[in-house]
Amino acid sequence: MPRINAFLKLGREQGCSDVHFAVGTPPLLRMHGDLVPIKYRELTDDELESLLDEILSPKQRAQFEAGADVDFSYQDDEVGRFRVNLYRKLTGVGAAFRVISNRIPSLRELGLPPVVDKFLDAHQGIILVTGATGTGKSTTLGAMIDQLNHTRRLNIITLEDPIEFVHQSDRSLVVQREIGTHVNSFADGLRAALREDPDVILVGELRDPETIEMAMTAAETGHLVLGTLHTTSAVKTIDRIVDSVPTDQKALTSNFLAQHLKGVVSQILVRTADGRGRKAIVEIMVNTKAIANLILSGRVFQIPTNLQSGKEQGMQLMDQALLNALQRQQIDPDEAYIHATDKKLFQRFVSDPDLLPQVDLVTG
Repeated sequence: MPRINAFLKLGREQGCSDVHFAVGTPPLLRMHGDLVPIKYRELTDDELESLLDEILSPKQRAQFEAGADVDFSYQDDEVGRFRVNLYRKLTGVGAAFRVISNRIPSLRELGLPPVVDKFLDAHQGIILVTGATGTGKSTTLGAMIDQLNHTRRLNIITLEDPIEFVHQSDRSLVVQREIGTHVNSFADGLRAALREDPDVILVGELRDPETIEMAMTAAETGHLVLGTLHTTSAVKTIDRIVDSVPTDQKALTSNFLAQHLKGVVSQILVRTADGRGRKAIVEIMVNTKAIANLILSGRVFQIPTNLQSGKEQGMQLMDQALLNALQRQQIDPDEAYIHATDKKLFQRFVSDPDLLPQVDLVTG
């Protein structure tokens, strides 16, 4: 049994989201957003390299020894499945292990609004799930694929780096391919997928212009594409896609988004009111005719106004979602204030006065 399993097992049992290993510190658990050290000695470079070496394949070991970061999935019957990033830093090696749930949560369990289900009724187009690293995008995508798998007869091809949730084909055929293992890149995987009779293609990350262009081609040619971007709002998502293409293609890209973008789910994770977990809070954009017109006319900056007034279509701004969760006493008020854009709406809920703007009183 690999010795590192003892730390990974402890982390899973404690309910952490990540286990971190770094030279000069004991192993650390990410508990509800905070890093908590395990009661263990500080790891030396030789000790940590030895622990990690036990779980690397020859290919991964050669890649790491050549100086590259290594992303892979680690699975063991004793500890379950983890997404791993192995890297080198100033003081030696380091590794982050993301805990992957033993079961795929449903969209309902994640607390996502019903409009997300409606997105999945589409037969072609593109659905984007966005947010910073560690905000649960992969979990949301996993829940989407799981729902499609159990409700529709489709050929679903996923391109992941690395594979996280493992899907067992049910009503659908689910073909999971890992970047670096089965295909060289997302763009190569997309190019191949278009020759494999897909109905749905999941792209783990739209990380470069070539991948974005291939994803748009797939959506235009009758496929449903699910993808992620590291953007924090619907407006920033659209801007990021348009900005990724050359100047002479920006108008075509805006036209594509107006026609084929089904919706954007931008999410963050916020500590729950009881401090024992984190809840996904989402901004939702549905590509209505009004939104499409704003995209076509280059008035993307006006989209937030439409989100704010689009409740009947299932839309909501991040601030609206935060305020709703706060009023239901589902999330920590201080974290809601930190994440809010219009902080004035949240000041009256704050319990830590140090978070509030300080006013200098000048006496004469």
